[in-house]
Amino acid sequence: MKQPDRLHLTPRPMPPLRGDESIIGVPDTTVVDFWRFVMPDLRMNNTRGLFAEFLVQQAVGSHEPRMEWASHDVETDDGLRIEVKAGAYLQAWKQCALSQIRFSGLRARTWSPDGGYSEAKSHNADVYVFAVQTAREHAVYEPLDTAQWEFYVLPRPVVATLDSDSVSLGVVRAAAGPSVSFAALSDCIRSADPRPGTTGG
Repeated sequence: MKQPDRLHLTPRPMPPLRGDESIIGVPDTTVVDFWRFVMPDLRMNNTRGLFAEFLVQQAVGSHEPRMEWASHDVETDDGLRIEVKAGAYLQAWKQCALSQIRFSGLRARTWSPDGGYSEAKSHNADVYVFAVQTAREHAVYEPLDTAQWEFYVLPRPVVATLDSDSVSLGVVRAAAGPSVSFAALSDCIRSADPRPGTTGG
């Protein structure tokens, strides 16, 4: 017997925020003030990761906004799914030594409105980008300078052979070879595309 369709509470489309929208009921306050509260420092772990995703989105020329519940971080206009992992040697807090960079969440559970989270973890992107903020001294740390970032790109089949939910920067370097600059990132991602009929597939 055919099961009845589930009722979905479908959100209506929302235009992208500009930043100058007023927060109703809070005098002289706009969305920019909210952004400054939640993302005051690009050295913070969560914010650094989001900024790395933004850099990748800009590199590939995607027009798709970030979806928090999606199984991957960036999607190109032709459907290439990209997962972005970020790390840095310096943090927003005092350190006794430079951080050892490790990337986690290579395998993750997917989510759907009907089934919730999947039981098994899987590799859910076509290409994985590992972004490293390379500054080792706070005096020169400038997260907005793409010259201070290096990128390593791996196709899903190679990430799958690593057979781990998390890997060190050393493992990534061994698998990917030399890093690429922001200027070369788009071409490198396209070359790693494992989908049939593509440059890398």
